[in-house]
Amino acid sequence: MTPHIISPAMEPTLYLSDLDGTLLGADGRMSEPSALMLREAVAAGALFSIATARTPATVETLMARVTLRLPAIVMTGAALWDQDTRSLSGRVPIPDATAAGLLEAYARHDMSLFIYVFVEDHIDIYHRGPLSDVERRFMEERSGSRYKRFLVPPSGFSEIPWPLHDVALLYSMQPDAKAAAVWRDIRGRDDCTPLYYHDIFGPDTAVMEVFARNATKADAARRLRDACGARRVVAFGDNVNDLPLLRAADVAVAVGNAVPEVREAADIVIGPNTSDSVARFILRDYQSGGALRASLLSRKP
Repeated sequence: MTPHIISPAMEPTLYLSDLDGTLLGADGRMSEPSALMLREAVAAGALFSIATARTPATVETLMARVTLRLPAIVMTGAALWDQDTRSLSGRVPIPDATAAGLLEAYARHDMSLFIYVFVEDHIDIYHRGPLSDVERRFMEERSGSRYKRFLVPPSGFSEIPWPLHDVALLYSMQPDAKAAAVWRDIRGRDDCTPLYYHDIFGPDTAVMEVFARNATKADAARRLRDACGARRVVAFGDNVNDLPLLRAADVAVAVGNAVPEVREAADIVIGPNTSDSVARFILRDYQSGGALRASLLSRKP
């Protein structure tokens, strides 16, 4: 990869970080040192926000110790969330016909899934199929938020309104073999953005997320960059679902614990998420006017 060229006088830069495995520690929380460094950077004028697959419900809690002066990219780019007003904007739903076709594909493979639907200032979540223990725990850990409602009975078969409008996300965590079959069925579609990867649930369980075609972290990053007047984007990530953002960024930064594909795609590899590496990089790079970035890029083979 050819290193990006950075001028000594840093242009206005938007720093965007993934959360899990990147900004957050091994316990899934932000450490106090990271929070302190980010508060210092933002107070000094750094343009910082996050780009995550998480919904506003968990982002609000995870980012409570850091003031986000810019909207957060949530749900992998399907919406923006404003920490100050606690509101959603920039929604990018899956077109109705596309959502219907995708649900048919899931039905062909008898695969259960959660269906996230935009409703005014919150998200309604339905489920189709029997609930696994993993899915029950998933709901229990995320219930009670003002931003989303799980409309899922004990059987797992929600009463889904039809026709279905404003679908934000199709989400599932299922045995790898079953998920892989659905993935092969839909990955060639050009009317949506499907993601398939392994995450916190272990190697035997695959996560599948399907969004609208232009509901990506990369698309949302471009919109946020233009809105805040930044000229460059420096993005941080660790997993394959961060690759679209990293490839679209002016400078792609992987944490040391990132999967091999992300480290290979990165312009810079820093320390792991367990060492406050992202927050430290942002603070030092902003304070140095981009000199830290330029120095690290100059060393890349």
